[in-house]
Amino acid sequence: MASQQDRSNGSVFSVTELSGLNSGSTEVKEEFEKKLTLIKGGIFLGTAAAAGMLIGFGTTLAVSKKRSPTWFSKGISATAAVPETGASLALRALGWGSLYAWCGVGLLSFTVWKALGVHSLQQIHMKWRIIYQT
Repeated sequence: MASQQDRSNGSVFSVTELSGLNSGSTEVKEEFEKKLTLIKGGIFLGTAAAAGMLIGFGTTLAVSKKRSPTWFSKGISATAAVPETGASLALRALGWGSLYAWCGVGLLSFTVWKALGVHSLQQIHMKWRIIYQT
């Protein structure tokens, strides 16, 4: 009984091939577990970052209102002296700051990428291992 005839397509499976399917499914399960762990980690980090940003923004807003309530109320609505509200000014500053941050990180990453002469993330990982010898 070393081999068994499959009647549907006439192919022959050996016992060792059938036992190899079990080890392959174990590899598939391990790969799935790795991906699931990576996804769970990403969700956790994203949630922690969002919570930190909300807490930081709320704290900053509360402190600024507590320190100078008159200037805080003046920043909520536009006046003749100040045609732009504080919120719109802050959003415009946030937009430009985000653009500069994304472009700066992109330019820095591109420069390092080209300086090391790599073409994929695996290659850059190997280069860093060679550079730092860990």
